[in-house]
Amino acid sequence: MLTAAYVHGVSHRKAGALTDALLGERVSRSTVSRVAQRLDAQVAALQRAPIVGEHPYLYLDATFLHARWARTVESVSALVAYAVGPDGHRRLLGVTLGAEESEASWSALLEQLQQRGLTGVRLVIADEHAGLAAAVRRWWPEVPRQRCTVHLMRNVLTQVPARLRPRVGREVAAVFRAPSRAAAQQQLRRVVARWARELPEAMACLERGFAAATVFYAFPAAHWPRLRTTNGLERLHGEIQRRIRAVGAFPDRASALRLITAVALKVTELWSERRYVDVALLQRQESDQAA
Repeated sequence: MLTAAYVHGVSHRKAGALTDALLGERVSRSTVSRVAQRLDAQVAALQRAPIVGEHPYLYLDATFLHARWARTVESVSALVAYAVGPDGHRRLLGVTLGAEESEASWSALLEQLQQRGLTGVRLVIADEHAGLAAAVRRWWPEVPRQRCTVHLMRNVLTQVPARLRPRVGREVAAVFRAPSRAAAQQQLRRVVARWARELPEAMACLERGFAAATVFYAFPAAHWPRLRTTNGLERLHGEIQRRIRAVGAFPDRASALRLITAVALKVTELWSERRYVDVALLQRQESDQAA
């Protein structure tokens, strides 16, 4: 009960009131902490689990938290990787903590995934982070990267006055919902022509990011809504952040990794119930292109 309560957001301090109400006995914060260490087995299992079969679509994203490190509370990055497997279902592959979101921290996670058997990656979907991009080039130099269109739109809109953001946002979103890359390029030209004089920085950002954000057009059209963004991780990050707020600053990195992994595994349990994409469409397209 204490383990489940901890994962669902009950802090160490409040757990005593919970056990007092249910069992008539108040447990200490140290007891809750010891019980929570049972979750270490889940962390170890995820880090060691073999990855079987080809996983064509790999999603990478990071979130941030505060943990005590060398006697000081620091901001650290939680790096999360999941992929679409041969059955078309999503699978959580790994969660690690890094001092920062850097090439070294991402490279360590990607190396772990390769050692556990990750193969068949056709596309990496991620934000345009320099360290992440460098790590992907190191471990999968031949694999294209799809820049998350939502992240690109956010970058564009930060350079747009608040009163214009709804209108510009709709027009930019239409670029990435065009029925083909050629049509997307036409929409891009229209948007840039309309706003280049008033919003030169925003339009320059959009033009720079267009190529990396439209890689998804090379894949089956039925997969496009799943490949344009890393939104599949948004709910996961939301749950992680909600749980982190109950903790504040973690006493150490081990406790942070323990909780984040447990939350991630809980959120992703539903992934096994619904197929994310039909991988057969990708296999058929690749066969047609080879012929």
